[in-house]
Amino acid sequence: MDGLMVDSEPQWLLSEIEITAEYGYQWLPEDQVACLGGPLSRVGEYMYEKCHEAKSPQYFTQTLIDVQASKMRGHTPLMPGAFELVKELQGNGVKTGLVSASPRIIVDAVLENIGTDLFPFSISSDDVLRTKPHPDAYLKAAELTDSKIENCCIFEDSLTGVNAAKSSGAWLIAVPHLVVVEESERVRSISSLEQLNYDLLEQLWQDFTFKI
Repeated sequence: MDGLMVDSEPQWLLSEIEITAEYGYQWLPEDQVACLGGPLSRVGEYMYEKCHEAKSPQYFTQTLIDVQASKMRGHTPLMPGAFELVKELQGNGVKTGLVSASPRIIVDAVLENIGTDLFPFSISSDDVLRTKPHPDAYLKAAELTDSKIENCCIFEDSLTGVNAAKSSGAWLIAVPHLVVVEESERVRSISSLEQLNYDLLEQLWQDFTFKI
């Protein structure tokens, strides 16, 4: 969702800057990279350390959730090509779902903006026992669509999400944001969802399966 479906990373950066500034810490781009992809409990721990333990990790985590949810209820722009690709895949009978390491309150705030009917279902960090980098959310998505995970394709932008996707057993198309993702037999890396359409994905799938 964040940085892949919607261009929310600038808002996350602003939220992180605002929260840590109150405790005398200047949040830098490298801090954002270190926290990219969540889970938010890890971001709270990171803020706790950088802010000289001024508040508890749980305080920083909850404050970040509250501040970011407020921002996301406003206008959150879609990433280029994201909406078009989702609709084209759905139009060709591909099952789709939105999986995020963000809590339900933030996922719902995004869906209020992009349309609650765009995805048949969404999975947040509140819906699984272990969120990314564990594969649980993706395994649950496969179960909900009655699909074999090894036949699913996951789109990810962060290393945390990439690790979750790889460990799930699915195919992965990475659209890296602020990081580098190396390609492998089951992993492809692109610069934008605008590069993809249903026909290209079908051809990629045929290439994959032919090699196997």
